[in-house]
Amino acid sequence: MVVIKTAREISKMKDACRISAEALRVAGEAVKPGVTTYEIDTIIRKYIEKQGATPSFLGYGGFPASACISVNNVVIHGIPSKKLVLKEGDIVSVDVGAYYGGFHGDNAYTFPCGSISENAQKLLDATRESLNEGIKQALVGNRIGDIGSAVQQYVEARSYSVVRDFVGHGVGAKLHEDPSVPNYGAPHRGVRLLPGMTIAIEPMVNEGKYQVRVLDDKWTTVTCDGKLSAHFEHTVAITPDGPKIMTLCD
Repeated sequence: MVVIKTAREISKMKDACRISAEALRVAGEAVKPGVTTYEIDTIIRKYIEKQGATPSFLGYGGFPASACISVNNVVIHGIPSKKLVLKEGDIVSVDVGAYYGGFHGDNAYTFPCGSISENAQKLLDATRESLNEGIKQALVGNRIGDIGSAVQQYVEARSYSVVRDFVGHGVGAKLHEDPSVPNYGAPHRGVRLLPGMTIAIEPMVNEGKYQVRVLDDKWTTVTCDGKLSAHFEHTVAITPDGPKIMTLCD
């Protein structure tokens, strides 16, 4: 069931989204050669808890960390590790949420670690812009398919592929709510967008083919062909005045 938020609830949710965005910002500042993904996760957790919030992902479904940190061919759900040391040229996706005041915020960004290849930068640019294209379609009266179609068309026009096995979602009092928000599909199809809906739009884009597989730890998801993957995400409110990105820093 899709949960429609009141103006007061959306106002409260903005605080959780702001904390999530700030946590992502401090995570990005920590992405440097020689740093472990465990160290970045620790920075994220300390920041969120200092704001009086709770990391949304910690313990969620048994996930053992405060953020998903996915490097290079890891698409999503990378588990932070003391053994995973970042190196020059890596691309590092950080997916983080914060729970505050009864609501969650959820966002992701793929950061370059030092100087990265031209191909990697093009993938990051295309994925980030595909998110913007999807957000443009988050309009009252449009349908979920309009968002997914916009993302898919932008990505595939640049010879990349959109992950099919994982999608965006509603977000609010629960981290994952209805509706599902695929990054592919046909326009004018799916759930109609109404004022008060809050959704996480999150393109996951592969340099090669779209197929992915989950490793034995039941979390880490990698590209089947070993090529790079990027991930960007915002929590967005559907309003009569157009889409409002809630996961923005002050």
